Amino acid sequence: MAPKRPIGAGAFPKPVVTLAPEPPDPVAPYAALDLGTNSCRMLVAQPKGSQFHVVDSFSKSVQLGSGLEASGRLSRASMARTVQALRICKAKFQKHKVQRMRLVATEACRRAKNARDFIRFVNRETGLQLDIIAPEEEARLAVVSCAPLVSVKTEQLLVVDIGGGSTELVWIDLSRVPGPDRARAIMRLHKGFDTGDHPFPTAKVVDWISVPLGVATLKDLFRDVEDDAGRFALMSWYFEEQLADFSPYAHEQAREGFQIIGTSGTVTTVAASHLGLRRYDRTKVDGLRMSSDQIDAVIRGYLELGEEGRRADPRIGKDRQSLIMSGSAILQALMRVWPTDRLSVADRGLREGLLYAQMSSDGVLEDGPF
Repeated sequence: MAPKRPIGAGAFPKPVVTLAPEPPDPVAPYAALDLGTNSCRMLVAQPKGSQFHVVDSFSKSVQLGSGLEASGRLSRASMARTVQALRICKAKFQKHKVQRMRLVATEACRRAKNARDFIRFVNRETGLQLDIIAPEEEARLAVVSCAPLVSVKTEQLLVVDIGGGSTELVWIDLSRVPGPDRARAIMRLHKGFDTGDHPFPTAKVVDWISVPLGVATLKDLFRDVEDDAGRFALMSWYFEEQLADFSPYAHEQAREGFQIIGTSGTVTTVAASHLGLRRYDRTKVDGLRMSSDQIDAVIRGYLELGEEGRRADPRIGKDRQSLIMSGSAILQALMRVWPTDRLSVADRGLREGLLYAQMSSDGVLEDGPF
């Protein structure tokens, strides 16, 4: 017969003490990685005030989507190139002791039949876990990254993110938000485009669209057209046709208080060419405002250079010479359609949006959480 336990000696369970979660370290490094159709890009950054300070970066043209249009699959060669780039990224994460990171894949992986096999292959070879994100989240994060460039005078905003495999366009109504609060209102969109009911004025997403055409996919569609200028005109016309379902396309928009922000390698390359930079300088490009005439002049210059001339141009380079023309075709179509003669250039995008979203959620930004 088992001895009886004396009362008070474990007869009642001990109360559970709930410990408050450890507050996030305000100087801990964060990482963001964007694996697109053409490029693998990574940033490591620390929170700094209401922004962040980049401590390391990496960018490599891996051409993950090479051949995807024809086969519907990611090729072994493109997957091997990508894994090599991801190994470099992992080494940088380890060097900086990164614990908080978000690593995402976009259009190529959304479309490839063997994308899940590729994600498992990456995890097995590098230990990294990639998330394939939906077009809405991609668009949302691109918008958030551009918040610091939004003018206090902007009432209607169009953010354009020209990628390798897709182009995201988001139209935002800021007319009910006081000027000084407009950038903060954009930042809050990282939680979703449906802002719901709030006690303060919010940015309203009028419409957004993800066009399954980017610099790589548009180039592949017209690769059989030999004439350089003819190919460019066809690409621009074809892209404009894809905007028919985007509601602001069909309506007259007010010219006053309208701002268009472009974020992509195409936009920053056009800006660098306009400035005549011998070496790319982000501080001169990010936030630059270009007129439509200036953009047209740069694009005409690209066409006059021809393929060989573009390869020799250090601001374009041999890897991007064909992609810059498909990107320029998209950019020219957008400037032709909307009522503005100015474009704000953003050397920022998905990676920066990923960092802002993580840091805002953790409450480590000075004005956050947004």
